[in-house]
Amino acid sequence: MDEPQTGHPRRWAILGVLVISLLVVVLDNTVLNVALRTIADPHAGLGASQSQLEWAINSYTLVFAGLLFTAGILADRLGRRITLMVGLALFGLASLLSAYAGTPDQLIWARALMGFGAAAVMPATLSIIANVFEPHERGRAIGVWAGAVGLGVAIGPIVGGLLLEHFWWGSVFLINVPVVVAGVVLVRVLVPESRDPKPGRIDVIGVLLSILGLSLLTYGVIEGGEAGFGEPRAWATLTAGVLVLALFVLYERRIPYPSLDVRLFANRRFSASTGMIGLVFFAAMGSMFFSAFYLQLVRGLGPLASGVLFVPFAVGQMVFAPRSAAMVARFGARAVSTAGLLLVALGLGGWLFIGAETPIWIVGALFFVMGVGMANVMPPATEAIMAALPREQAGVGSAVSNTVRQVGGALGVAVLGAVLSAAYRDGMGDATAALPAGARDAAAESIAGAYGVAAQAGPAGPALVAQANDAFLTAMHYASVGTTAFALLGAVVAAIWLPGRRPAGTPAPGTSAGLPEQQGRELVEA
Repeated sequence: MDEPQTGHPRRWAILGVLVISLLVVVLDNTVLNVALRTIADPHAGLGASQSQLEWAINSYTLVFAGLLFTAGILADRLGRRITLMVGLALFGLASLLSAYAGTPDQLIWARALMGFGAAAVMPATLSIIANVFEPHERGRAIGVWAGAVGLGVAIGPIVGGLLLEHFWWGSVFLINVPVVVAGVVLVRVLVPESRDPKPGRIDVIGVLLSILGLSLLTYGVIEGGEAGFGEPRAWATLTAGVLVLALFVLYERRIPYPSLDVRLFANRRFSASTGMIGLVFFAAMGSMFFSAFYLQLVRGLGPLASGVLFVPFAVGQMVFAPRSAAMVARFGARAVSTAGLLLVALGLGGWLFIGAETPIWIVGALFFVMGVGMANVMPPATEAIMAALPREQAGVGSAVSNTVRQVGGALGVAVLGAVLSAAYRDGMGDATAALPAGARDAAAESIAGAYGVAAQAGPAGPALVAQANDAFLTAMHYASVGTTAFALLGAVVAAIWLPGRRPAGTPAPGTSAGLPEQQGRELVEA
């Protein structure tokens, strides 16, 4: 049955399997943050440059975001269980390829394949929950499902740190394989197959245009930070990316079953809510990128110790997110989201004052403040998105917010990584002039490269490390200005366009009722 009137007898066991499936996908991203410094090491890792590390993150994110809608439709059409099993198998295979990658480029392509698998896993798990749970239990089940995301964020850095303390860098990917194998077996045994009798059409051209446009835009930003935005390779690619994305928008407006219904953004409340999500993840993911290098290089912390310092961020979300709904009911989405974004800006702005000798507990406190802020951004933003749409488009709203979150995070890593790279290179100045050509380029490209060169430079090594630390801290402060500015921009968006407190008994407005139905594309029924 596609729409059972009573819950499946094994529904809670099924939910446990779905949580395992989701957990392995979420865990991988947070583990990678701790492993960046090791992967950049030319001796212990792959010697990846900063731009290659950015692509190792973004190749996964862009593919995941670009395929999220299409994977949901495929799950509805082909079967949700088989789609989940194939997604998990792809994710496991890509994890194996990532673990044994011999070059940074191989890791980037393997991570892109992981994005394919993850895109199949997430919407399939949500659709299965909607299929096996009764409506009155569905909210609780989705709450457990969402809690798995918080759990993955919390334990990922610690798991990554423990693995890197005892094994080689590939272990952070190899750990996925046994979990995926167990997940596939349990899905096959426990989860019933289900399909949508009226699935949507697959928008192949739209998917390809979106991935191509975002990839060109990201490549142009990363190259601009690497070689300068005046270089044709940077500005020409950026221009091409903008043109392709403009073509994507025009195409999506003209077809009956678009992968992303851009007409939804005509709704001001919907646009403000999704824009706010994109801005906060732009800022947060960009800051996570540079903070990993600060902790492991400038401060000299091991992978486990640096992983533990990421935990306050997750704890802040896990403690305060469940209380956010009550805060929204009392004060309204506008007040809660604005306050949350101001807290995020405060946590990010604090990095402007972080130096090489700052007490490390202050770093943990900043992460905690940022986590508390984000806990009061996502729930009210999601509530505002759902209130702005009619019931039949609730799944579409959920998928759009997930896509915007991923794209915002990818662009945050790219843009703020470019700022970091350009400012670091300027800060190194003539400090690398006496080095051989290859070593000079490596030391000037990133702080990880400078540390690698310093280890082979003999008596000149300590001076090079000191210069690299100073240049990195200056660059980090510039990037922190960017993260804080984007969080504050999100606060302005929330304060102006999000709804205020709704009087008791007033129904949520469905202001988009005139928009066409997106049949077969619901990931969750609200």
